[in-house]
Amino acid sequence: MTDEQERVQPSGVWATAVGVARVRALESQRENALFRDPLAQAFATAGGLWPASPPPDDEAARRRRQAVSFSIVIRTKFLDDLLRQASASGVRQVVLLGAGMDSRAFRMDWPEGTTLFEVDTAEPLDFKASVLRQERAVARCERITVPVDLREDWPAALTAAGHDPAAPTVWIAEGLLIYLPEDAVELLLARISAQSAPGSRMGLTLGSRGVIERFGADATPGSAASMWVSEMPDDPVDWLSGHGWEAEGHTLRDRAAAYGRPINTPPQHEERPGGLISAVRR
Repeated sequence: MTDEQERVQPSGVWATAVGVARVRALESQRENALFRDPLAQAFATAGGLWPASPPPDDEAARRRRQAVSFSIVIRTKFLDDLLRQASASGVRQVVLLGAGMDSRAFRMDWPEGTTLFEVDTAEPLDFKASVLRQERAVARCERITVPVDLREDWPAALTAAGHDPAAPTVWIAEGLLIYLPEDAVELLLARISAQSAPGSRMGLTLGSRGVIERFGADATPGSAASMWVSEMPDDPVDWLSGHGWEAEGHTLRDRAAAYGRPINTPPQHEERPGGLISAVRR
């Protein structure tokens, strides 16, 4: 039986990871792409989302899709830069929480001695593995998958897989926290903090205030926005400080301008710093 015949098709929350891959594939085709993800189209194709579907006829739905796609592109570039900075500072452990179809182990240049852990449930990791075999993809660092539900004791599973809490780690939670209730977000951050030596780094994406009201209220069942439940705290920098992290928050708008992709429409609501977070463990 071939990988394609064995492959379990995406469903539930992890299906959104294939949608993210579709966005990254489209960005990779741009002449002025902010990043290149050679595997993204293969993930999108395997998940039935390629060729990319045409824009919705409904103007409001089209704008919502554009806004979500734009945010994915900007956050990808933001976290790519954060990972490069962490590597340059000497961090050699990377943990991707809710890794989905992330291909950074394959598309980025890593210093010698880097180990990258991908933490997710077995279904997306198995789906991903089948595509990687099909594409004959070769990781550019030591890549270790950790099949565990983030609602379970994932720190124990991560340690068993070889993660060393005594050495600095760079943690990435991209497009993840918005799907978790607030108590689960707090638990996740407490667990990350307990596993982080001084000098560890962290990159988070948080749902800006009002995003659920604006995008989730009329989202179609099963879509990403229909599963959003958690927005960022009123003061994310202070929130992270309480967990022992020195954090800096950015808006999508300011990062987009810095990357040469300015948002040319005025904000429809107050934009608080914090949707894109970089932090260092004290």
